[in-house]
Amino acid sequence: MAKGNIEQRGKYSWRLTVELGYDAQGERDFERKTIRVEDPELLRAPRRLQNYLDEELVKFKMEIESGNYIRPEKLTLDQFYEIWNNKFIEPKLAEKTKISYRFHSEARILPYFKGKHMDKIKTLHILDYLDYLKTPEAIIKDEIPGSATIVYNYRVLRSIFSKAVEWGVLKDNPMIGVKKPPEDDVKEMEVYDEKEIQYLFDALEDEPSHIRIQIILAVTTGMRRSEIAGLDWKNIDLINGTINIKQTVTMYKDGAPVIKGTKNKNSRRIIAIPASVIDELKAYRLEWAKMKLQLGDKWVANDWEFLFCRTNGFPSDPERLTKRWIAFHRNHGLKAIRLHDLRHTSISWMIYKKVHSSAIAKRAGHTNTKMLEIYGHIFESVDKAAADVFDDMVKPGKRKA
Repeated sequence: MAKGNIEQRGKYSWRLTVELGYDAQGERDFERKTIRVEDPELLRAPRRLQNYLDEELVKFKMEIESGNYIRPEKLTLDQFYEIWNNKFIEPKLAEKTKISYRFHSEARILPYFKGKHMDKIKTLHILDYLDYLKTPEAIIKDEIPGSATIVYNYRVLRSIFSKAVEWGVLKDNPMIGVKKPPEDDVKEMEVYDEKEIQYLFDALEDEPSHIRIQIILAVTTGMRRSEIAGLDWKNIDLINGTINIKQTVTMYKDGAPVIKGTKNKNSRRIIAIPASVIDELKAYRLEWAKMKLQLGDKWVANDWEFLFCRTNGFPSDPERLTKRWIAFHRNHGLKAIRLHDLRHTSISWMIYKKVHSSAIAKRAGHTNTKMLEIYGHIFESVDKAAADVFDDMVKPGKRKA
C-alpha cells in the first residue's frame, strides 16, 4: 500500500497525504485531502483521535488505489451537494431550514448545473443562473420565482461555495463577486391599530377557551408561533405571573413533533404576564386538567403538558395554530393579517405606550434594540400625539386687516 502521513493544519483540521510515486517528469507525486474533526469527545481523547485519523488515512489510500478517488476540484456540483448535505445540512441546520435548502437545491440549482465540475463554475455562471430564475423556464408547478425565491437560491449557493472553499475543494469562491439580489416582494408587516385591537378582544369573548388563550398570548406576550406551540404548563408560573420560554415546536416530521430549544440565547427568556391574562390562564388550567383526565389512557405524552395539544397529549402542529387564527379573523371580519403579525402588533403597542426599547427587545427576544427600527409605521395616533406637542409653541395671532 502507498505511503501516507497525517499533518495537523489547524485546530480542527488535518491533512492526509498519500505518496503516489513519481510522475512522467520524475517529480514525486502526491494526493492530499483535508479532513475536519469537531467532535469534542474525540478531540479530548488523543489515542481515539489518532486511531480515527489513521482509519481515515487508510480509507483515503484505498480510494486512491481502487481508482474511486476524485480530486476535490474535479467533483461535480451534484457530487459535492451530497457531501454538503451530509456534513452541513443534516447535522447543523434546523429541520425547516433543511427542507428549504434541499428543495431549492434539488428543484432548480442541481438541474441547472448538472454535471458541471466545481472548479469550472465561475462568477458569471452564478450571475447567469440568477438571471435564469427570472425566466419562464424556471417556473415549477406554476410557481413563478419571486425575488424572495431568488434571494433564497443566492443564500443556498453562497453556503455551498463557502463550504467548498472551507473544506479545500476550491481555492476561490465564485460567489465573492455576486451581490445579494434585491428582495422587493417581501410582505410588509401589518399590525392592528387601537380600534382593531379592541374589536379583536371583544370578538374573543365568545370563543372557545383554547382559541381565546392562544390569541391573547400572541398579542400580550409577542411570542413567536413556535414558542406558543411549545408552551408547557411547567414553564408557566401562575403565582408570580411569568412564562419561561425554553422550547419551541417548529413543525411535525414523520408524525412526530420537532421540539427544540429557542431561536437564540435571547429567545430563551422569562417574561411577565399581565394580571388579567393570569386570571384567564388559571381558568384555562382547570378546564385543561379536566380535559386531560377525561382522555384517560389516550393521553400518552406523559412527560409533557402542552397548553395546546392533541388528544394524545402531543403538541398542536404550529400550522394548526395558524389555521385557527385565520378562521377566527375571517369569522369576525377582522383585517386579514398573519398570526406572526400579532407579534408585531404586540411590539408596536409597547412602542405606542412608550415602553423603553431595551425592555421591548428583551421581552420580544430580540438580540438588540436595532430590530425595533423596522417598526417605523406604528399607529396614526402616535404621529398625531407627536404633532400635538407643538400646540403650546405656536399660538394663533390676530390677522392684520
